[in-house]
Amino acid sequence: MRELLRTNLKKWIGFITGILLVVFFIGCSIVYGYTSVNWGMVVASFTQFDGSNAHIIIQESRVPRALIGAAVGASLAIAGALMQGITRNPLASPSIFGINAGAGFFIVLAVTLFSISSIHQFAWIAFFGAMVTSLIVYFLGSLGRDGLTPVKLTLAGAAMAAMFASLTQGMLALDEKALEEVLFWLTGSIEGRKLGILTAMLPYLIAGWLGSLMITGQMNTLSMGDDVAAGLGQNTALVKISAAVVIVLLAGSAVAIAGPIGFIGIVIPHIARGLVGIDYRWIIPYSGLLGAILLLLADIGARYIIMPKEVPVGVMTALIGTPFFIYIARRGLNKL
Repeated sequence: MRELLRTNLKKWIGFITGILLVVFFIGCSIVYGYTSVNWGMVVASFTQFDGSNAHIIIQESRVPRALIGAAVGASLAIAGALMQGITRNPLASPSIFGINAGAGFFIVLAVTLFSISSIHQFAWIAFFGAMVTSLIVYFLGSLGRDGLTPVKLTLAGAAMAAMFASLTQGMLALDEKALEEVLFWLTGSIEGRKLGILTAMLPYLIAGWLGSLMITGQMNTLSMGDDVAAGLGQNTALVKISAAVVIVLLAGSAVAIAGPIGFIGIVIPHIARGLVGIDYRWIIPYSGLLGAILLLLADIGARYIIMPKEVPVGVMTALIGTPFFIYIARRGLNKL
């Protein structure tokens, strides 16, 4: 009993530390960049706004960018943790399973064919693309006599990601105007995003965050295997559908805001499990905090590599996540 209390205390300390780190890195994201800004100027921009260039940059660019980075990073990480849980696949994530690419393709389709530019419409289009892609991947991964397996899911997801990426490139090649509008968005970026984009998506993000916390107990039961969970009286199909809805909400909103940012959904859940074990009551909140921290750090680093220009944050997360993906692929698939 005493050991359990000590373990829980450590987890709570880690959780509180994570919250403080997210706040700190949000501050760092506001301060550091090409335009010279200090912490005092940040405080003054809210208490004594004078309309100066620095204050405008802080409020119109840096603050929205930092908040969007934290929200998108947290959402992608939680979506990845849920995907890995319901599929029992260490490589599952919105990017690897093609959900990001599918949502992105449908948005490009809407921009190209229907000239849609409303962020609210983007949200529903991204949700629809994420849902369609998820259903196709699940169907393809279930084909064959051995049913649904992690390897087939991974292959089906990779195939769908490649297909949607090719279709997206083909459509953009035929429409130069659409290419100009969405090219930087397709690489995954939070630069230049306005706070209105986040506020428009916030109801869906909050619903996804709360939904992920509500099903943590069911996810713990499901992690013991479908047969065991069913034997304990759990409706496993309902739990998986609920998790899928949460994944679509989080991944679809993240893509609508920032474009398809990869690898956060793979890397962070493994780090969270390494810190708190297999209890989803801790994995989900830890994944959210760690995802926010990783994307904020990647975005800050993206500002300095080729200054005064910036590298899209999606490129930075790929550089960070690719070695980890290779490690997980080599370690995880050998155990399946």
